[in-house]
Amino acid sequence: MAPRKKDTELTKEAIMNAARELFVIKGYEHVSMREIAKELHCTHGALYYHFQNKAELFYKIVQTDFQFLDGLLEKVLQASYSSKEEAVKTILLKFIEFGLTYKSHYKLMFLTKNLELDMLMEQEPNKSYERFAQAIFQFAPDKANPTVIWCLFLAVSGFVTKYVQTDAEYKDMEGLAEQYVAFLIKGFLS
Repeated sequence: MAPRKKDTELTKEAIMNAARELFVIKGYEHVSMREIAKELHCTHGALYYHFQNKAELFYKIVQTDFQFLDGLLEKVLQASYSSKEEAVKTILLKFIEFGLTYKSHYKLMFLTKNLELDMLMEQEPNKSYERFAQAIFQFAPDKANPTVIWCLFLAVSGFVTKYVQTDAEYKDMEGLAEQYVAFLIKGFLS
């Protein structure tokens, strides 16, 4: 049996990373704080020092993951593009790349269903979607409307959801993702 970590060595980030993996593998409902502590070789009291309960821990994980995704989108928005097509393509591909590169993050952010969590997490997904919508609108205001933007979001989400449960990595799917996004953009910008 591995020695327990000193509570001072235990960081919020380490707790969140271990919990994220357990939540993805077993599902939120089937993971306890004691199980997370066991995975980290620490006492469950050490977890409660950082997080009030399992729901708060989950919320902090998802909040951090949405902030990470928003940061990636922000970098895309700050770049220069030769055309609106190139800009929209980059936004859509970045979302797909995020989902297939950070599968555990994506699964918790978009695929976890739990009434208790839904009430906690209302804001983060909405803020992230608003950022996505603003990004599309910024580069194609003449073509973007709420319905079209929602359809683009559903389309790229569907692509990621299809492949997030597989062993495929973004580099394996990049060619297909580019063809898929080109197809979407052709319809969007026509």
